[in-house]
Amino acid sequence: MRQNSYTAVIIEMTVRALWETQNTLDCIPDALWDREYGGVPLWQYLYQMLHRLDQWFVGPQDPAFVEPPLPEDGAPARRSRRELEEYFGTIKARLSLYLTALHDEDLLQRPERCPWTRFTLILSQYRCLHTQLGLVMGILLAETGLRPLLLTLDRQIPRPPYDPYE
Repeated sequence: MRQNSYTAVIIEMTVRALWETQNTLDCIPDALWDREYGGVPLWQYLYQMLHRLDQWFVGPQDPAFVEPPLPEDGAPARRSRRELEEYFGTIKARLSLYLTALHDEDLLQRPERCPWTRFTLILSQYRCLHTQLGLVMGILLAETGLRPLLLTLDRQIPRPPYDPYE
């Protein structure tokens, strides 16, 4: 892992966090997709996690952020696995473009109309992913007895085929 700049570390940690997110999504059995936990279907926890990542990693006022469409009543519409995977793909592409243009000196700057620095926004999203993925992994462990693979710093990102579980 390159550790010669803050942005190099952020890029590496983001790639790893997004891999873990994708792996966790891949580990969810179809039978659990609509099952409710705490009155909320599992897919909705995932959608909220992705939505926050999309909106807050770059900044809540970022002009490139486009709110996903909602039904007329404003309630979250059911999202299929395919829809969430497509949404996640657009998020990964957007974050990749953002991070490749980011430099160390940008980290302590605030995006336009934002009270937080870029570094604060990025770290807050790692925290949010950590919390939401922990919730989903706990559900998966309780329901299936299996825990999705985590990438420790000394573990390379696996290439297919691989066992997606610990």
